[in-house]
Amino acid sequence: MVLRRSVLGLLRAATCLVVLAIAGSPGSSPAQAAGWPERPITLLVPWAAGGGTDATARIIGSLLEKELGQPVNVVNRVGGNGVVGHTAIARAAPDGYTLGLATVEIAMLHWQGLTPLTHKDFTPIALMNLDPAGVQVRQDAPYATLKDLLADIKSNPGKHKASGTGQGGIWHLAIAGMLDSLGADPASVPWVPSNGAAPGLQDLVAGGVTIVPCSIPEARSLIEAGRVKSLAIMDEAPNPIFPNVPTLKAETGSPWAIGAWRGVVAPKGLPDEIAAKLTAALEKIYNGKDYKEFMGGRGFGIRYAAGGDFRTFWEKSDADLGAVMKKVGIAK
Repeated sequence: MVLRRSVLGLLRAATCLVVLAIAGSPGSSPAQAAGWPERPITLLVPWAAGGGTDATARIIGSLLEKELGQPVNVVNRVGGNGVVGHTAIARAAPDGYTLGLATVEIAMLHWQGLTPLTHKDFTPIALMNLDPAGVQVRQDAPYATLKDLLADIKSNPGKHKASGTGQGGIWHLAIAGMLDSLGADPASVPWVPSNGAAPGLQDLVAGGVTIVPCSIPEARSLIEAGRVKSLAIMDEAPNPIFPNVPTLKAETGSPWAIGAWRGVVAPKGLPDEIAAKLTAALEKIYNGKDYKEFMGGRGFGIRYAAGGDFRTFWEKSDADLGAVMKKVGIAK
């Protein structure tokens, strides 16, 4: 009997220890959330150092350090067209010490069967950047307006070729969605894969392709050099740097809008208290002079949406991209 009581006592003690351990695990304690951050934070970037996403992450990280009083270490996790980095963000502990800069590709990868991850696997904190697609042609192209170009596309399917990303990349989907929204077959403008907007634009200038539907900031230097012109922007409002470039809707009536975006996220299950602190810090950063000057100086677009608004934006981006990917036959 004494032995049985001793065993029962040990089992009760062990159970209490397990409960206490679970209660004290990262991300689950209100006290821990209240004291956050108490140590350095890691900001994961799914793309290589030196690119636009890396630059955006580093300015956000440096400004976040000032707001939170803790170091923010930017770490590049590259591979699988963004799968490796986004997976690392989603699988991290939801304790506020691992954040990530998610990009538009996370709304595309699952449609291609490359990962099961969707917006449901993350806590959206704040959308910080959006670079809408534009319609760029050579400066000497015989099209004064987008309507002129569209009329030629419809009259001569296959005559025009476009480039600016790999097959199924964001700019490929931009022009495919635009054509579909205007009643044209997306296949009427064959896509020439490239390693990005820069080589696509060089091919445009050389005459290898006739359209590059990348963002205006990516084409800015060639526009300002008088070698390329932009006929429209796929956004709700004109680009402030090029206010005379009309929106797609103003030019054609189509509401199609799309762009490359970046936003700060955390793993699913981040405590509300930490999310609130991050949101407040990022909103202050977004509205601050340093962030706007950095982004504007590089031609990057800025767009803000926090929490639920960011999730709504993400869900729409996901649905729009999925619909276009099905149209062009690259959705699994």
